[in-house]
Amino acid sequence: VQLVESGGTLVQAGGSLRLSCAASGFTFNDFVIAWFRQAPGKEREVVSYIVNSDGRMNYLDSVKGRFTISSDKIKNTVYLQMNSLKPEDTASYVCAGVPLRLWVADRWPQSTEYDFWGQGTQVTVSS
Repeated sequence: VQLVESGGTLVQAGGSLRLSCAASGFTFNDFVIAWFRQAPGKEREVVSYIVNSDGRMNYLDSVKGRFTISSDKIKNTVYLQMNSLKPEDTASYVCAGVPLRLWVADRWPQSTEYDFWGQGTQVTVSS
């Protein structure tokens, strides 16, 4: 199982970025993929997740209306479109996956529930 993120860079406040999480080594449709982020001195938090089989998704309150998660089943890639970026969005963003059969539905995800992790991509938003 491999998850590889890309797309992070330095951007000005108000700008947009699209992060990609390319997956391989497992049946894409059988997994839930989440985007986490961690800023220096802060705890890791879930930004968004998507259930690849049926498209269920959810977002951290602070990114609702600005971020959009999507899944391309042909490319086995999950995207995080980030618009209206703010300096507080600055963090290392990492995608993680858990098999749907092990995923706990109807509650906010916990990082300990995710088995597979990418290496992360840095997003820096300047004011």
